[in-house]
Amino acid sequence: MPSLEVKARRVGGATYQVPIEVRPERRQTLGLRWLTAYAQKRGEKTMRERLAGELMDASNNLGSAVKKREDTHKMADSNKAFAHYRW
Repeated sequence: MPSLEVKARRVGGATYQVPIEVRPERRQTLGLRWLTAYAQKRGEKTMRERLAGELMDASNNLGSAVKKREDTHKMADSNKAFAHYRW
């Protein structure tokens, strides 16, 4: 579940990706949404097997949903300089 995400904020003529903290309800929603979305893209035959595989990968810190979380955190970390534009 992501703890940070970025939101676009327009300041003057430029658009900045501003890192913000994610509310606990949204964390859970995003995590489940990513798990089901990446489970649908897997190659197993039934959705039950796909979701089980994605959950097993997530428990081992592998899989697409975990990579999405890491990418989101990495983007928020690289845009820390714009945190003062938070609203």
